[in-house]
Amino acid sequence: MSARNRSCSSSILQAYSSSSFTRQPSRVLLVDASPPWWSETCTVLCQALENFFYLTSSLAGPARLPLLSVFAISVQLECLLPFVQVKGNLARLLSCIEELRSLPQEGCVRQRGALLKQAVLDSLQQFKQYMCHTAHGDFNSNCVEVTVLTCQPGQTVLRQLEQGLKNSDLNSLRRLLVVHITLQQSLSDRSPACSLETPCSEDDQEESLMPGTEVDLQLVEGTVVALENFLKMWLHDQGGDREHLHLLLPPSLTSQGSTPYPANNRPSPVCLKCDMQERLLSPALLPNTSDLGVKTESMQDFQPPNKSLASQSPSPQRLRAVKVLHASGVCQSVLYGLPLIIRPTSCWQLDWDEMETNQQTFHALCHILKTRDWFLLVRSELGSSSRSGVFSYYILQSSGSLSLLLKPVMTRELMLPCCLPVSVEAPPLPALGSMESSLDQLEKDPVFNPLCLDSNFYLHLRMRGLHTRSSQPFGAQGQGRGHRRGTSRPPEGSTQRQGRHTQSRVRATVAPLPSIPLNKMPRTLSTLRPCAPALFFQDSYEEEDPLMTQ
Repeated sequence: MSARNRSCSSSILQAYSSSSFTRQPSRVLLVDASPPWWSETCTVLCQALENFFYLTSSLAGPARLPLLSVFAISVQLECLLPFVQVKGNLARLLSCIEELRSLPQEGCVRQRGALLKQAVLDSLQQFKQYMCHTAHGDFNSNCVEVTVLTCQPGQTVLRQLEQGLKNSDLNSLRRLLVVHITLQQSLSDRSPACSLETPCSEDDQEESLMPGTEVDLQLVEGTVVALENFLKMWLHDQGGDREHLHLLLPPSLTSQGSTPYPANNRPSPVCLKCDMQERLLSPALLPNTSDLGVKTESMQDFQPPNKSLASQSPSPQRLRAVKVLHASGVCQSVLYGLPLIIRPTSCWQLDWDEMETNQQTFHALCHILKTRDWFLLVRSELGSSSRSGVFSYYILQSSGSLSLLLKPVMTRELMLPCCLPVSVEAPPLPALGSMESSLDQLEKDPVFNPLCLDSNFYLHLRMRGLHTRSSQPFGAQGQGRGHRRGTSRPPEGSTQRQGRHTQSRVRATVAPLPSIPLNKMPRTLSTLRPCAPALFFQDSYEEEDPLMTQ
């Protein structure tokens, strides 16, 4: 990684560590590996866990998943992984997955409800002991979230846990989540001989037997991608102590009741309090993966490294078209980085006919993408310079001019889940009228022109330059001028040495004269006496410093 990329990565990490991920809870993963459903979910769950552990243990910056413990319920209850810090413990995490794979896929499990209760209580006791032997400054959160992964009916498992834990000490348990993994093929026809579950009534579902603890039920499809997305929910910032953003809009001229405000009582701006959520993991958080998420901040970042001779130009980057996308079907949240403009080449080494044909073909591509409202998805080809074998994907968008806009697009590995509710109903009329009145006061431009936006950046640079000059010591500003003028008498012993330095400096500043043989010189100039060499000193052009002359 270059020095420029390292500085960019350090600034990103500093931004992350300064404000986010200070209240991340510790996690307990309770896997229901009871037969016969375990044979259907073992492969996909272990693959999803392995991908998640590789990613999480490699993330730089603050710990998004500080502590993790894994329990498994098979023929008996087993603690496969006591509480460990995820970062830096990849070997232990992978050994836990191997133990999960080795669990028996056949047999009979009785008293599953009692084993689930015991697993939750054991995890809370283990967390309490871990925190007693750990410095309090290492973790800001003293709570645990327990997640149960099961193929059993989720509502039944949830009621079993509530019935078993209703009289237990659950002070450190912040949330209990039961995840029902739905299988692709229906297992309702299988014999539930090993299941002692009983359905619960609707009246029992309405009552909460665990006050003070958040209890949730979630359905997740039994695929690797779906389970990965569920696990990546743990990587989001879980701190909800304060809102993240205040969005200020012009004051509405009408109140919620559509009554105008008095003229002497000026309304305050409309303030919308919001939370922010990450959509992507920055490639800068993953060290030693320069090919993943290639930056487009400059041409140097986009071009592949040149391993040939210094006199040779780097080979062009090769992008291969993968598919055509409808512009309306591309979500802007999966695009990142700074855009680059692509235009037909004007390289002088090409033939005129080849350059003209290339420009016409490029024009045809831009025209088709523009008229059909398409985007072009391209992928970087692996060359000899790529060591990791990681692809990068980009979106090409056509414009009104003869050019394409290139923007990187995020891939599956670094995407974070985003489960946002879709609003079907219209907002209430008072709120709608108030917001329309607020937005109507803003200036409307049919075309956005960024040249009209001034961020005071030039003023910032000017003030920083003045501050740098004023903070520089006066001796450093006048260094060299006073010493060369000899304003202070040097020691007697250094007179001869200083004279030698002065002579060497004079010889270094002699302006060389052109050497012309005498027989080549004009007759009128050959009789002239040679001129003395001209000496140029910087001191003769400098202004006299009144403080130094005094």
